[in-house]
Amino acid sequence: MDMLQCSMSYCRLVMLHLNSPAEAKRWCTEQRDLQKAIGFVPTMGALHKGHLSLVAKARQENAACCVSIFINPLQFEDPEDFKVYPRDTESDLALLEAHGCDMVFMGNLDQFFPEVSNIDEIETLPAGHHGSGLEERFRPGHLDGVRTIVERLFRTVGGSRAYFGEKDFQQTLVVSDLAREMGYPEVVVCPTVREDSGLALSSRNVLLDADEKSRAQLIYPALCAAHDAWSTGERNPKILSATMANALDYDGLMVEYAEVRDPDHWTPKLPAAPLQRAQALIAVRIGSVRLIDNLRLDQGID
Repeated sequence: MDMLQCSMSYCRLVMLHLNSPAEAKRWCTEQRDLQKAIGFVPTMGALHKGHLSLVAKARQENAACCVSIFINPLQFEDPEDFKVYPRDTESDLALLEAHGCDMVFMGNLDQFFPEVSNIDEIETLPAGHHGSGLEERFRPGHLDGVRTIVERLFRTVGGSRAYFGEKDFQQTLVVSDLAREMGYPEVVVCPTVREDSGLALSSRNVLLDADEKSRAQLIYPALCAAHDAWSTGERNPKILSATMANALDYDGLMVEYAEVRDPDHWTPKLPAAPLQRAQALIAVRIGSVRLIDNLRLDQGID
C-alpha cells in the first residue's frame, strides 16, 4: 500500500508526474477507457489560488483531474519576459498533489511538435477573429502562440473538460473557438480570483515590489468605476472606456488599453454604437510587469 495515500475519508493513488505529452496522452486514454471523465487545467506554473480554484472545479466535476505545466515560448513576443517569467516547479507539484490532482505533465517544444525537425520551423496558428485587437495590438503574435500550444495540449488530453480563468478574457474566447473547431474539449470559464484588495491573482504579481503592487491595486477600482457608470445607465463605449482611463491616471501606471467590448460580438476596435452587453478590459504596465484584468458590466459584482 506504499503507492497509496489513505485517510479515514478517502484513499487515492499518489499524483503521477509525467515528463512528456506522449505519456500524458496514454494516461488520458486509459482514463477514458475506464469511463472516467477528465478535467484538464492548462497552466504555465507559478501556481496561485486562482489556478487551484480551477483544479478544485475540475476535481468536483470529473472523475480524474490532470494539469499541464509548460511555459510556452511561442506566446512570448519578448524573450526577456520569457526569461523572467516566475518558475517554481517543486512548489507547483506539492500544491497540485495537496489539492487532489491525479496527474501533472510537462514537456518541451520538441515533444509537443515531434513532426518538426527544428523548433524554428513551427508554424503558429492564427488566433482568429477573437484574437484581433487589444492584446494583438500590444502583444503581436501572443494569442497565435497561445492557440498553437493549446491545440497540442487539447490533442494530448483528448475529450475532456478544460478549465480556464476569466482573467485572460480574450484568451478564453480564442481557446473556445479552437475547441469548437476541434470538436473537443468542453471549455469551462471560471471567475477571476482576487486578493482582498481586488487585485486579480496572477503569477506575475510576485514580480511587483511594494510600491508597484500598491499601484496595481488601482486596476480593479477602475473596472468598478465603469461598472458603476453602467449601473447608472451609461451605454456609450467611449465614455465607459474614458471612465476607466481617468481612474488609471496615476504616475507609475502605463495604460496600454482600457476599453469595453460587446463580449458576444467581438470587434477589433472600440464599438461605435451604444452597448447592450459589455466587458471592460484593462492592460497596464507597472515597471517591467504587465498585468491584465476585466469585468462584465451588465452583471452584478460578486
